Amino acid sequence: MLPIKSKWIALLGALSALSATCAPAQMLINGAGATFPFPIYSKWFNEYAKVDPSVRFNYQSIGSGGGQKQILSETVDFGASDGPMSDDNLAKAPRTLWHFPTVAGADVITYNIPGDAKLKIDGATIAGIFLGKIVKWNDPAIAGQNPDLKLPDADIVVVHRSDGSGTTYIFTDYLSNVSADWKAKVGKGTSVSWPTGIGGKGNEGVSGQVKQVPGSIGYVELVYAKQNKLPYADVKNSSGNYVTPSIESVTEALAAADIPADFRFSMVNPPGATAYPIAGTTWLLVYAEQKDHAKGEKLVQFLKWAYSDGEKLAPALDYAPLPDALIKRALEKVQSIKY
Repeated sequence: MLPIKSKWIALLGALSALSATCAPAQMLINGAGATFPFPIYSKWFNEYAKVDPSVRFNYQSIGSGGGQKQILSETVDFGASDGPMSDDNLAKAPRTLWHFPTVAGADVITYNIPGDAKLKIDGATIAGIFLGKIVKWNDPAIAGQNPDLKLPDADIVVVHRSDGSGTTYIFTDYLSNVSADWKAKVGKGTSVSWPTGIGGKGNEGVSGQVKQVPGSIGYVELVYAKQNKLPYADVKNSSGNYVTPSIESVTEALAAADIPADFRFSMVNPPGATAYPIAGTTWLLVYAEQKDHAKGEKLVQFLKWAYSDGEKLAPALDYAPLPDALIKRALEKVQSIKY
């Protein structure tokens, strides 16, 4: 016969095993896509785990092009993109695929030149640099906008994305809007044929290249420039003002956007005295009809939380939350997801 102490140990062990057997398995919801919103999505997923510990999100920051491809092939439960899907791409979806805007942010022009230089730059000059026509930092096109700066007589090294990217979509959408030359020769898209420069994978790759390569210039989402302690330029907007990228200047740009029922829209080069011109929203790509009932239900619950509570977390990471009217419209569409 076992002594009393041993009986208790055996009983507790049995109860522990039973509890582990009965505990519900944690559901894994997989997503992939844009690097632009990766910092805020990571925050959301971590915070939501406290709200619903039964579900965990696995998000792969692989670029918007990859996110679109994976949701079309249904290898993930949701995609993410900073560029809206084209009509042709949407037509490839096995069933109705919806765009849900989440937050807005700024593409910033970041650079690596000596000194503590705060550049001012306009769209025509940015286009000239990325077309390979402006090749020196002390070119009159740059120097004329920055008379107080001593710009080096050094070569400009252009850094761009090497992967399919919504950050690239926003950037090339802007350049196509302000430069007829860029529109004719390169155009807009998540991937383009770059006239010059070296590539970096993801916002992480571009910011890393700019940080390491003297004389370089690139474009990244604002939070990546801040995290890497990189400078970023004030950009001349459609009202003729040089505007610093910020939550406030992106919010003004978003307020001027014309947003259709399917939520696919552009907000580059908007009107507004203090609107930042190279800004865009980012979308989660979700099927209107979910194949997996349990996952679909959890995904809908997460989306409701994101719009009601997650938006409040955006400003701390330098993203602009959506306006209340747009949140209301998005929530109505979330309610229509079937599972």
